[in-house]
Amino acid sequence: MPKYVIEREIPGAGKLTADQLKGISQTSCGVLSKLGPQIQWVHSYVTGDKIYCVYIAPNAEMVLEHAKQGGFPANSVSEVATTIDPTTAE
Repeated sequence: MPKYVIEREIPGAGKLTADQLKGISQTSCGVLSKLGPQIQWVHSYVTGDKIYCVYIAPNAEMVLEHAKQGGFPANSVSEVATTIDPTTAE
């Protein structure tokens, strides 16, 4: 199943409180539950003004539908071609 990286522009994302992040996560999980088991949220990276999310889904359209239903921005949705890490150099 394809993996996607979603860039969400959210001004002040890095200053969101633990309670705000919990609320966002609960909303996301609620939408995922409605969409079914084909789409999975792996994890997210919160930076100053953006959140980068990693999802597994059958297609980008499902990722965009999740964003629409959750009220989240999805400024960029990119399919991961491959993954590299330090062991790639070996």
